[in-house]
Amino acid sequence: MKLWQKENTVTSEKIERFTVGRDREMDLNLAEFDVLGNIAHAIMLETIGLLTSDDLKVLTAELKHIYEQVKNGEFVIEDGVEDVHSQVELLLTRKLGDTGKKIHSGRSRNDQVLVDMKLYTRARLFDVATATEKLFNVLAAKSEEHKNDLLPGYTHLQIAMPSSFGLWFGAYAEGLIDDIIQINAAYRLANRNPLGSGAGYGSSFPLNRQLTTELLGFEGMHHNVVYAQMSRGRTEQAALTAISSLAATVSRLAMDVCLYNSQNFGFIILPDDLTTGSSIMPHKKNPDVAELLRAKTNRMKALPMEVTMVLSNLPSGYHRDMQLLKEILMPAFDEILDCLDIAAFMLENMKVKSDLLNDQKYDLLFSVERVNELVINGVPFRDAYRQVGSEIGDGSYIAPRDLKHTHEGSIGNLQTAEISARMQKELAAFGFEKVQKALDQLIS
Repeated sequence: MKLWQKENTVTSEKIERFTVGRDREMDLNLAEFDVLGNIAHAIMLETIGLLTSDDLKVLTAELKHIYEQVKNGEFVIEDGVEDVHSQVELLLTRKLGDTGKKIHSGRSRNDQVLVDMKLYTRARLFDVATATEKLFNVLAAKSEEHKNDLLPGYTHLQIAMPSSFGLWFGAYAEGLIDDIIQINAAYRLANRNPLGSGAGYGSSFPLNRQLTTELLGFEGMHHNVVYAQMSRGRTEQAALTAISSLAATVSRLAMDVCLYNSQNFGFIILPDDLTTGSSIMPHKKNPDVAELLRAKTNRMKALPMEVTMVLSNLPSGYHRDMQLLKEILMPAFDEILDCLDIAAFMLENMKVKSDLLNDQKYDLLFSVERVNELVINGVPFRDAYRQVGSEIGDGSYIAPRDLKHTHEGSIGNLQTAEISARMQKELAAFGFEKVQKALDQLIS
């Protein structure tokens, strides 16, 4: 029997299959968080007299046993059980009888799934932030390693001015800081407690929502119970927006790698074991890893819009439409984490070519250097600009390859230490340690 099922009522098997959908598959991702939410709720129920101390003792012991099953990969949602909440309650009732039936007091599956999704999203955003930091560290190290290796800079895909591999790697490193800021914004939306909002209208029980907020390590609670329910979807959309932003950074990097690895550019070398071949052309070394990174991350850019369309015409309150958000959000976390890992691996093994700009075909990259040289010697900028244009036109131009870039963030002053310090400051703003301490105490 379902948690909501009445006596002598049976739902059509066809309807049940349609309404449950992939929920049982997706809900396995929520199992550990459902148990944590149950423990916090049980502790709270005991403080307001809805559980005895003996009830709490046996319930928490059994919940911790289920938690271990989850961690060991032994937890399953049985056939005929529609979701993780039902499975956990079934296990408690099967083992503890009437005591297991008490735990749902003051709660609805609506706020159960909300708290599970908040805890899940918070944890997965932590994973994404950690993986982003790893990619950042690779980029920052590469930036320093190759700070003296020059690279053509482009505008409109035309050679423009001298750049360097140090600048190129460092640009993507600093870009990841902006992505971390967006991840943090999503993390803060996930880090608020909806438990106690019930079906969206609270409870006549004197629930202590502040206690469950502290037990689960949340930054605070969603105060208004109606809004707590309305945060479903908004949290997922914020997380996917952050993932989309991060994906855009990785996608652009992957496109650069595809260009720079081609024979026409020839700036980098991907080792043989990072490339694939052709079935007909024996010379081919294809950058499939970068191409698939580009495709996978490009696809992720559309995910926030999927959530927007699911939520686009919903009134306030809970609606079953929101069940589909799991199918958008959960695979996205796996995909972006895989892409971040592969991107870091690719960059670690990538080789760059030095002395690229010694080639005569890059002479015009240094035209601005020639203009600046004249300006330093007293020629007004507009006159210097015209003079260099004339030199290029009549063939008297000589490229001044001795670069003197010293200002902050330029070729000769990458500011890598300052960029790294900023990343550490943004990562510290998450407060991961506080969350982990609360959850460790809850499960210990």
